[in-house]
Parts: sequence; structure tokens; C-alpha cells
Amino acid sequence: MSYSMPAPLDVKLMNVTATAMFGGVAILMLAVVSWWAVRHPAFSIARIVVEGEMLHNNAVTLRANVAPHLTGNFFTIDLKDAREAFEQVPWVRQAEVRREYPNSLRVILHEHEPQAYWGPETGTAMVNTMGEVFEANVGEVEREGLPRLSGPEGSAVEVLRMYYALDPVFTAIGAPVDALTWRDRGSWLVQLDNGASIELGSGKPEEVLQRTQRFVRTLPQITQQYQRTTEALEYADLRYPDGYALRLRGVTTVSREKALEMARRQAAQQQKDSKKTRPTEGRH
Repeated sequence: MSYSMPAPLDVKLMNVTATAMFGGVAILMLAVVSWWAVRHPAFSIARIVVEGEMLHNNAVTLRANVAPHLTGNFFTIDLKDAREAFEQVPWVRQAEVRREYPNSLRVILHEHEPQAYWGPETGTAMVNTMGEVFEANVGEVEREGLPRLSGPEGSAVEVLRMYYALDPVFTAIGAPVDALTWRDRGSWLVQLDNGASIELGSGKPEEVLQRTQRFVRTLPQITQQYQRTTEALEYADLRYPDGYALRLRGVTTVSREKALEMARRQAAQQQKDSKKTRPTEGRH
């Protein structure tokens, strides 16, 4: 029968000390290597690759404008700060930034797609297709005929959604929406590209849309009574529960009662005419 003697205390202390020393040396070497890597010129950001569909920016000017705001090297650069630096560039909506070893950054940019001007005509704000407001050099807008939308702060999404609903209705009579305003008190005002102004009133979006559709549907019937076309429309007020008032170029203002009466008369005549032209069934 054999057994091992426990190591003397001094031997244990030597082993522990040696292990600690080796560990300390390893940590020290790792720190030295890290210090060298962090500061070595080979890892400085030397290349920025920019991708994405860019209509209002180009890779050269982007790198020139953003590079001075980037601090650190491949290991130490803060990607969040880098992303924010790119997103401060006009027209840039979103930037995705990632490292590419050993000394590069790859940036994928998404620009705003302008859908309308936003706010007063003296401003430089625009709204994109997602209802986000952004500042831009409006002189760089390629698309002509963009409408101007306005409303209370934070209402861009709702105003853009209403524009999407109303524009096809007015386009059907050859007068697309040129401007749409949502006032603080909740009423809507629309200007058409033929110069006409229309008070749409307030209410839920579907209620406003229904009033507008009814107006557009009956407008040709009323303009015909005055030997005019819908292009003669100058002003209309739809803020009445039983009709609307309008003003035609060259014609005295038509009251809501008169407009409603004329629309009903025309509708009744059309219904009567349709009955006359309907084929009759033979008797057996």
C-alpha cells in the first residue's frame, strides 16, 4: 500500500506564485498587443465604401463631408456615432455602417423620397413617402408639381394620408391637389392646381372623403346649368350638412340651397331619362 505525501507549503506557494506571474505576463502581453493594434497606423480608417441609390448625394462628397467627423480607428470607432454622422447629411434618411477588416467602413445609405413640400412656402421642409418630415434644399428636387402639405406639429402622416385619398378624386375632374392644409381646429382646406379653393370641413377622414366625392360627383351637373365646365370652379364650401355653396368664374355665387336643388333636379332628370331608354318586356 502506497500513498503520496502532501506537497510542502513552500512548494504550494511557489506554484501559486508562478501561475500568477505567468497570468500577469499574459495579460500584460495582451494589453501591449491591444495598445499596439489600437494605435498602429495600419488600422486607421483608410477607406469608406458607400453604397445605395443616391440621387442627391454622391460617394465622393459624402466621404469628404463625413470623414472629419469620424474619430478612432478600425477597432475604436463608434459605429453609432458614425451612423449619426452620415444621417446628418442632407437627404439621407438612414445609414447602415459596418467594419470591414483591416481598415475600411462600408456604408449603405437610404435617401428620402420626397412626396410633398411641408409647411409654409418660405420653409425648406419636405415630407417623404412615409410621412417623415425632413429638411432639404428644395432647389435639388427633380420632381415638378409636388403638392404643399401643412398641418399641426406631428400631423404629417395624417395629412399625407388624406392627400393620398383626396388627390385621385380631384384628378378625376382634371384638377389635382396643389395644396392641402389641416388647420388646428380640425378643418381641411384644399387648393387645386387650377386655382380653386375648397373648404372641406372637419370630421373623420372617411366623412371628409364622402363629402368630397359627393361634391365632385354633382359638380358637373351644376356647372352645366350655367354653360360652364368644372374648370370654371373658383371656390366651394362643403361645410354644410345638406349641400354646399360654390362660386364659378363669371357666375354669381351659388348658394347651398340652389346648388342642392340643381343637383337633385339633374339627378332626377337623369333617372327619368334612363327609364325612358330602358327596354320594355313583352307580354305573353
